[in-house]
Amino acid sequence: MKYYNVAVVGATGAVGEEMTRILEQRGFPVKKLSLYASHRSAGKEYLFKETIRVEELKMTHSRIDIALFSGGDEVSKHFAPLANTIRCCSHR
Repeated sequence: MKYYNVAVVGATGAVGEEMTRILEQRGFPVKKLSLYASHRSAGKEYLFKETIRVEELKMTHSRIDIALFSGGDEVSKHFAPLANTIRCCSHR
């Protein structure tokens, strides 16, 4: 089975939290989960197989296979096109 590096953008909002919960509930093959949010939410911690600290959303060079966006239209419009290695599913 192939495992994926997954990012959830808007991870601390209701939709982002639900996305993360469903990934775990359904046993999605996550190799590494990265959680991103605004600077106000950076540092919060969530449990997903292990404790994961929320990072402030900035463009990084880390390898992400799948990005789930729930941070709003402006965030998605700005960040999704910046990483041409990301396969993105944008949630409205």
